[in-house]
Amino acid sequence: MNIGCISVGGMINNVKTFASVLMPGVQHISHTHLPEHKFVSGQPETGDYLANDLETICANFGGENIAACIVEPIAGSTGTLVPPKGYLQKLREICDKHGILLIFDEVITGWGRTGSKFAAHEFGVTPDIMTMAKATTNGVVPMGVVACNDYIYDAVMDSSPMGSVELFHGYTYSGIPVAVAAALAVQDIFEKEDIFNRAKDLAPYFQKGLFSLQDLESVDNIRGYGMMGGIDMKLNTKPGKAGYETFKSCYEAGVNFKATGDCLIIAPQFICEKKHIDEIIDKLRTGITNYQKNQKN
Repeated sequence: MNIGCISVGGMINNVKTFASVLMPGVQHISHTHLPEHKFVSGQPETGDYLANDLETICANFGGENIAACIVEPIAGSTGTLVPPKGYLQKLREICDKHGILLIFDEVITGWGRTGSKFAAHEFGVTPDIMTMAKATTNGVVPMGVVACNDYIYDAVMDSSPMGSVELFHGYTYSGIPVAVAAALAVQDIFEKEDIFNRAKDLAPYFQKGLFSLQDLESVDNIRGYGMMGGIDMKLNTKPGKAGYETFKSCYEAGVNFKATGDCLIIAPQFICEKKHIDEIIDKLRTGITNYQKNQKN
């Protein structure tokens, strides 16, 4: 939520609030959610051409003037927007063509959420830089991580004065031992409990349950990938009202999730069993159905 992140991010209300102080020289490409992508589980077949937005920016400003392209492999907080087949591969090709660094924001998709360790593995695209957080410590304590290719590391270190701090940066609360201890403990759990394979095995069952809700009258769209799902509610009297009212109704039914605008974002825990997925889906159905009844009364 700092100025740098808001500048490159796509959360419009944040951008509008701080528009006068954002970083200059930032261009945005289109999101990948198209009208024909309704009720698609997994990657849509169409839309890879949207990656050409980056090529257009290169033509307008010169690829040599663009430092990096940052993208969430699956956009999380803006509604679980799954990339079309070939889209991320095209971004990689365009970045390579113009000498642009490709950055994957894997804060949400990292550590098993797609069914693989990282979305980079899942989609077969290797970024130059990767950001991570959230599941790195299971959210117990805050921790952010940046990984980079060897040539980026070497370029920074070779140009730094002898004895400089490695990849120099720092905040007041950087390098806190308890966060590192939590991250190491989570790594042990990932390995000992085979978490990534558990998530991959359970994902098809979760997706099937999620899409079973498409018969509900107020559901406008459902999409998902791995252990991620998004349910769009039909517009109520004003944007965001349907999502908020459904969130409250589902909470009363016993299931909690994040609502962004009129989208319900569902991301079950990796330690779930099928019976827990069934419970989540049943309570979603109850909550959405109760919301529908309240709108008619």
